[in-house]
Formats: sequence, structure tokens, C-alpha cells
Amino acid sequence: MKQSQAKIDRVYGPFDGIDAVHGVSYDGQRIWFAAGERLNALDPSSGEIVRSLEVTGDAGTAFDGEHLFQIAENRIQKIDPQTGTLLATIPAPGKGGDSGLAWAEGALWVGQYRDRKIYQVDPGNGDILRTIESDRFVTGVTWVEGELWHGTWEGDESDIRRIDPRSGEVLESLTMPAGAGVSGLESDGGERFFCGGGGSGTIRTVRRVSQVSTANN
Repeated sequence: MKQSQAKIDRVYGPFDGIDAVHGVSYDGQRIWFAAGERLNALDPSSGEIVRSLEVTGDAGTAFDGEHLFQIAENRIQKIDPQTGTLLATIPAPGKGGDSGLAWAEGALWVGQYRDRKIYQVDPGNGDILRTIESDRFVTGVTWVEGELWHGTWEGDESDIRRIDPRSGEVLESLTMPAGAGVSGLESDGGERFFCGGGGSGTIRTVRRVSQVSTANN
């Protein structure tokens, strides 16, 4: 396994009226993040919140190219990002113990914090299609270039891990600075991760290690 220190490029926030950042997603232009009773859209260039939807969100957020998905207690909500309209709801696999959320391969990927698992879930009915075991508490989940990454956070220790989606084996780890926990996690599709900072009320941008530097692993 390759281990290295996470490189934090930028910190957004804290934001007025926002006590904590939970789920984080990215629609190609804006960073979406859940903050309790609202789902906020952040312009990554200016660092300003440009939209807010009255959507309950206490854990992971995902975007499928058209719709937002948001964990709220024991359910996953499908949302129109233009209007905030709730379009559908499916049961969350952890029944309230869910954390991260991502969209990939036509499915939702749901982190389970204390159960240390990631579930692949049918977005239509909530059926569990696959279970991946982890050896750490799972927070945010994201896919980038066909690779599965997830955040961990235990005490003051947190990292971002690339794992084998079949076996759960840890292939690479980016260790966050002490106290810089990862709640939500999303990739911009390139070299950046957007990391929710939990109770710090911030979002941190972390540089993903390039494929060139991992080629020998």
C-alpha cells in the first residue's frame, strides 16, 4: 500500500449560519454540501454559496448527472437540483447509520460509518447489490477514473483511501493533518478531492496523487 500525506490546496468556509458540513458532491460546476436543514451550492472559484435548497441532509450527498441524492436519517432522497423538489425516496441500507454517498456505474454507493462497510445500492428500490468491508470507520465515498475512494475518521485521525472494490484491500492512503477530519468526500473528476470538514464547518480541497506516482505500486 502506498501512503503519503494529504496536500490541502484550499479551505472554503466556515460559512455564516452553518455549524457542520456533512455530505459533499460536485455537479461539474458547483460543490454541493449538506448542512442539516439545507443543501448548499458553492462556487469553487469564488468560494461563495450561490444557491440553497430546503432539503434535510445529515450525511452523504451524490449527483448522477441530472439529480441530487441526499441521505436524511433512514432514507435516501432523490432531488431536482433546480427546484429542490423531492422526486423519490428509497430506504437507506444502514437504517440511520449511513454516512457517505456516491453515484457510479448506475448505482448508489453508501458508506456505513460504524459498521465499516460500503454498500452498492439499487437506486430504484434500495436493494443492496454488493457489500465491501473496511477496517476503519467509513465517512465519505467517491469514484474517480474507475477507482473507489473513501474517507475515514476516528478520533483525531483521518485519511482518504483508495480500495479494491472487490476485496476491500487498501491500495493507497492519503493521511490528513491531525484534527482535519473528512466527513463528506467527492472528486472533481480530475486531481482534486472536496472533503467535508464536519464540525469545522469547512470544505477542504485535497490534491489526489497522480497516476504517474502510483504506477509502481
